[in-house]
Amino acid sequence: MINKALKIAGVSVFVVLIMNAPIWAKEKGASAAPDISVFWVLPFIGILLCIAIIPLINAHFWEKNLWWISLGVFCVPMALIFTLFMGEQLRTLSIEKALDYVSFIILLASLFVISGGILIKGSLSGTPKVNAIFLLIGSLIASIIGTTGASMLLVRPLIRANKDRRRKAHVIIFFIFLVSNIGGSLTPLGDPPLFLGYLQGVPFEWTLRLIPQWAVACTIVLAVFFIVDTIMYGKESPGDSGVIHAAGSSQKGPAAPLEKFGIDGKINMVLITGVVIIVFMQGLLIKKIAWWPRFGPQEGGMAFLLCASLLVTPYKSELRRQNGFTFAPIKEVAYLFAGIFAAMIPALYILEHKGAALGITKPWQFFWATGGLSSFLDNAPTYLTFLSLAKGLNLPNDLGFVLNDGGGLSAAVLAAISCGAVFMGANSYIGNGPNFMVKSIAEEQGVKMPSFFGYMAYSIAILIPAFILITFIFFV
Repeated sequence: MINKALKIAGVSVFVVLIMNAPIWAKEKGASAAPDISVFWVLPFIGILLCIAIIPLINAHFWEKNLWWISLGVFCVPMALIFTLFMGEQLRTLSIEKALDYVSFIILLASLFVISGGILIKGSLSGTPKVNAIFLLIGSLIASIIGTTGASMLLVRPLIRANKDRRRKAHVIIFFIFLVSNIGGSLTPLGDPPLFLGYLQGVPFEWTLRLIPQWAVACTIVLAVFFIVDTIMYGKESPGDSGVIHAAGSSQKGPAAPLEKFGIDGKINMVLITGVVIIVFMQGLLIKKIAWWPRFGPQEGGMAFLLCASLLVTPYKSELRRQNGFTFAPIKEVAYLFAGIFAAMIPALYILEHKGAALGITKPWQFFWATGGLSSFLDNAPTYLTFLSLAKGLNLPNDLGFVLNDGGGLSAAVLAAISCGAVFMGANSYIGNGPNFMVKSIAEEQGVKMPSFFGYMAYSIAILIPAFILITFIFFV
């Protein structure tokens, strides 16, 4: 019944949107930007509600039918409408978002496949101390190999370390907070918004100025995690296999032989480094060579490294089997974000053309406005939108440089935009690409993750107070 109702709703929405497209997008002139109605944001709200509500009603139905709901109800209808019926500017934006989606998925897929060929061995017990060290390491290397790279590299060994614990979903949630988001704020390689800022003319090393904000955010979240995990660990039954308490030994059965720390599939570490180098070189060549294509070389290079990983560590190899590797998580993310990218086009367009009406002028306002929208929209174009808005305010330029287009803004505003885009991507499962990927991997390996709203309950309770404190320390 739900299946049939959604199919009917999808077809109905498609027909209504096409019939009303000329009404809801009135061209002011051949070269003028169309003034589209805010009703075009409804499909984006719709896909958010599907992600949040349908799994609560029938999780099995959602898992089985996610692909056609995302593609058939949202992606294909919105893509066709905005490329065929809505004018040249929206057609161009739609094509740009389609290319962004391809780049996004190839990056995620390459890091997902390559990291799946790396097996970090060792007898690690999921104690609060070990888990905190994992999160700290992840938040340190996320700015070097990117939030996606760090997430894909560390999430599986973290899950294995906690495999015998009954209460462990919170460990993955804090992993998303720190490794998949906040940790990537120190270099343009860490998160896509900062990489786009680098392409706009922000020097590569400028983001190191965000170390104080990064340190405060990481310290607060890591301290809260250690407290929460210590409490949760104390509630584990002394007889649970693998749970080691103060005495230092398992409370059930003979001690298992300890496995020495080691890494199998080291060649894939080289391939991950190759992905990072490709991303860095793409940004460098775009800045240095005017004709260098923005799409193609980077995606081709990452696809090549993905294929190389499958050659050196085949899909059915013992190493990948021990990692619990399958293609299911990346397929789920690819389907879901196809609908999200298509549905968010009108929201981004309206924000770009009417953002000035929001009255945002102060650093704290930029921090929360950029972060609030980055919690649900793609944080990369949101970053660029507020960067453009800030440049138009004619703020005193104390950056020590000008952007590629000659524009400038205050260092405090640029820091606020950067932190908002990176930090608050952690506020929801769809705020940043690695978030949903980590959730999918965890669920595939038996971790019962909270729902969309359940996850946001964690982020509201833990992250929002931390961000309020950061606001008063740095942006007021």
